[in-house]
Amino acid sequence: MARRKAPGGTPATDALTAAGVAFEPVEYAHHDDATGFGAEVTRETGLDAAVVFKTLVVSTGPRQLAVGVVPVAGRLDLKALAAALGVKKVEMAEPKVAERSSGYVVGGLSPLGQRTPLPTVIDSSAEGLDRLYVSGGKRGLQVGLAPADLAAVTGATFAPIAREG
Repeated sequence: MARRKAPGGTPATDALTAAGVAFEPVEYAHHDDATGFGAEVTRETGLDAAVVFKTLVVSTGPRQLAVGVVPVAGRLDLKALAAALGVKKVEMAEPKVAERSSGYVVGGLSPLGQRTPLPTVIDSSAEGLDRLYVSGGKRGLQVGLAPADLAAVTGATFAPIAREG
């Protein structure tokens, strides 16, 4: 697959292009009244929920954040993520804190090209996939890429951090 810049490039697609990573931009119609962003992605794109992953920002301590990337069909296991990060406890970051740190809006948070690079853990279920899809940095854009490429560009590790939703 050829490297290409997604229409209306974002920091996420720019990071992939700069790293020389092949990716597939998938645009879809975002509806402003949508609140279940993962469900919207699968509904609008027809992608299987097992290959679409959501990006969640957590707090690991005072003014310290990290990222968990899990399938949209599942939930983030906070205890498992804390163990993977080697910290005692994590909790979901406030949306405004996540937006300020990442440079993205909720519903468009990408693990790629974040304003402040954060420790990142991808659920180990991704390792068995040829391709996964994560936010491309804005609502209405996903990018498909190899899980190993996502890990390489974000400096992520893999660990079992998801549980069934």
